[in-house]
Amino acid sequence: MMGYYVIAGIIFLVSSYVSNKLKSKFKYYSNVHLQNGMSGAEIAQKMLDDNGIRDVKVISTKGQLTDHYNPRNKTVNLSEVVYSQRNAAAAAVAAHEVGHAVQHATAYSWLTMRSKIVPAVGIASKLSNLVIMVGLGLSFTGSLLGNTIFLIGIILFAVTTLFAFITLPVEYDASNRALAWLEDNRMVNQEEYNGAKDALKWAARTYLVAALGSLATLLYFISMFLGRRD
Repeated sequence: MMGYYVIAGIIFLVSSYVSNKLKSKFKYYSNVHLQNGMSGAEIAQKMLDDNGIRDVKVISTKGQLTDHYNPRNKTVNLSEVVYSQRNAAAAAVAAHEVGHAVQHATAYSWLTMRSKIVPAVGIASKLSNLVIMVGLGLSFTGSLLGNTIFLIGIILFAVTTLFAFITLPVEYDASNRALAWLEDNRMVNQEEYNGAKDALKWAARTYLVAALGSLATLLYFISMFLGRRD
């Protein structure tokens, strides 16, 4: 299991670096105030209107980094800071979340695919690590049942890895839609646009690191399983 801890340690360090970098970027661009004076909520509402989306509400939600689009009740949920502030960081986040609403309205294929496997991912994420540990524990005793359970755990973990990779085009596309809209509609000047682009770039990297980390862990488990079969 030493290899697992090495991989987990590397993933943790890289993830922490990207997360801290993201926080510092958003803190910096929170001081780049929009010349148009619009809040994140106003940015979100205008982008919805410009895309002809009338059945989605923009609401405020408590906490930090709690911004998300909920396709079930069609709401763009903005953290209190993003909802009320009038800066490049708030504009970037607000437009990005509306990007997901636009994806939903236009039946963007990657978002549709991700939504379909959400129930399976919910189950897999809860059970995979437990099943893998039980399988490993039993396999140490030489039990064939242990290897079978270990394999089931790997399959469950693979579902979460697949979800992480399907999430990547969804997140990158939402950012691209946000940036294109901000630029094409002259919602921001060049400095504000560059800030929004940089902030969203680092936000996307958190998803990339998560996906690569999940893949590395999955490959390690697969190598362990094949080694035990030999």
